Amino acid sequence: MLKKRVIILISGRGSNLQAIVNDSRNKNCPYQVVAVISNNPLAEGLEFAANNDIITAILNHKQFSSREAFDQELAKLIDGFQPDIIALAGFMRILTNDFVEYFKGRLINIHPSLLPNFAGLHTHQRAIEAGVSEHGATVHFVITEVDAGQIILQAKVPVLKTDTPEILGARVLEEEHRIYPQALCLLAENKIRFEN
Repeated sequence: MLKKRVIILISGRGSNLQAIVNDSRNKNCPYQVVAVISNNPLAEGLEFAANNDIITAILNHKQFSSREAFDQELAKLIDGFQPDIIALAGFMRILTNDFVEYFKGRLINIHPSLLPNFAGLHTHQRAIEAGVSEHGATVHFVITEVDAGQIILQAKVPVLKTDTPEILGARVLEEEHRIYPQALCLLAENKIRFEN
C-alpha cells in the first residue's frame, strides 16, 4: 500500500502530533508523517519528531518582514516534501488567503470546539460561560475564513458544573487525540474529499 504523505505544522508541545505519529505506526495506517515544520524554534514537538526519525524544519516567523513573506517561504518548504495532506496541529499562525487557496483541499486543522460554535480563541472558557451542556473538538478543512471550513469529524464531551477551562480542555484534548488520526485515515483512504 502506497501511504499518503502527511506534513504536520506545529508551534508548541505537539500533543496532537504525538497522537498522529503513534497512529501512523500501525502497519495498516494509510498515511505516513514525512516532516514536521514549526514556526517556533523552541517547540517541544520538534524534539518528539526528531526522536521518532521524522524530518524537522524550523521557519521562524519573526525573521520575516510580513505575513505574506513568511507564508510564501513556508509554501516552498512544504512543497519540497510533496505532501498529500498538510495538518495544522497547534500551529499558532493565521495563514494568508493566498497560502490557504494554494493548498486548498489538502489543508486541515483541529479546533477545540464544536464548530461553528466558539470559533477563535478561549473556547473552553467561552463554552462554560455560555452554559452549554456539550463542548468538543472539530477536524475541518481550512478555508480563507478562520475556523469556517467544511467539517470532517467532531467529538463531543459533556460540560460539567464543576468544570474549569483547564479541566474541560483536558477532556476535549483526549478527544482531539482520538479524532485527528481518524480524520487523516479518512482523507488518506479517499473516503472524504474537499468540495467547494
